[in-house]
Amino acid sequence: MNKKKALAAVAAVMMVMKTKEEEAEYSAPEIKEPEPKAAVIAQPMVRPLNIWGISGRQDHMQANSMMQLRMFK
Repeated sequence: MNKKKALAAVAAVMMVMKTKEEEAEYSAPEIKEPEPKAAVIAQPMVRPLNIWGISGRQDHMQANSMMQLRMFK
C-alpha cells in the first residue's frame, strides 16, 4: 500500500476516534455531589484483589489450551 494512503487511513481513524471521545465527553451526564445524610448506610465488604489466585487461574487456563492444541505428547 502506498505510504500516503496508509497515512491518510491512519489519520482518518484517529480523527474519528477523537471525535467519538469528544462526543462522549460532552454527552456524559453531570455528576452532582451527594448530599450528606444523617445516618451512614453500611457499604458491603469488598474482597481484596487476590494476585496469587488470578495467577493460578491463568496457569490452569494456559495448560488447558496447550492440551487442546496437543502440545504435549
